[in-house]
Amino acid sequence: MSFFSRNTNFKLKDIEAGHFHVAYKGVPAIKCPFDYVLYQMLIWEVQPDLIIEIGTNKGGSALYLADLLELNKKGELHTIDLSVNEEDASLLSHPRIKVYKHGFMNYDTSILSKYETILVIEDGPHTYEDTLAALHKFSQFVSKNSYFIAEDGIVSELGRKKEFNGGPQKAISEFLKKNSNFIIDRKWCDFFGINATFNVNGYLKKIY
Repeated sequence: MSFFSRNTNFKLKDIEAGHFHVAYKGVPAIKCPFDYVLYQMLIWEVQPDLIIEIGTNKGGSALYLADLLELNKKGELHTIDLSVNEEDASLLSHPRIKVYKHGFMNYDTSILSKYETILVIEDGPHTYEDTLAALHKFSQFVSKNSYFIAEDGIVSELGRKKEFNGGPQKAISEFLKKNSNFIIDRKWCDFFGINATFNVNGYLKKIY
């Protein structure tokens, strides 16, 4: 009699269902486990002075990123959402987190000149329009050899391209045609296999 009730057999939809339950310190993070692991390696490598996170939700991802900065002993996180969002209260007491509640288009970029190394993570509504707008606003502030990470291009592979008007992948494709100073970094996109990430083609490295 076998003690194993199931064979190893999972699908993308199973990973999607599970990622909705990923939490950090008990706060929902809603993060693909592949990207959850990649972020700690990437942040250690880049050593950012500032991470701009667009899309706070409950804030588990913000807490995770801020604690990674704490391990680096440098850097702060600006997490941006809308005033209607109700993030976990623990974000407000973290020494490396600043919460902004008026949307990324109202974020004041004049403060960014004091940061040497900036990394941007776009995790907003995942529409083509929002992703492209974030790219246009923040890409200029990404430091050389740092990243603009456009999250959740996986919506296309999940059959939801129409819902998001092409989603992040459409925005990335359009952006790269006019911005040769960014490349898709296959080191991260293909770390676990070709685009085995929810940020499909979304790890954009600034090369000059």
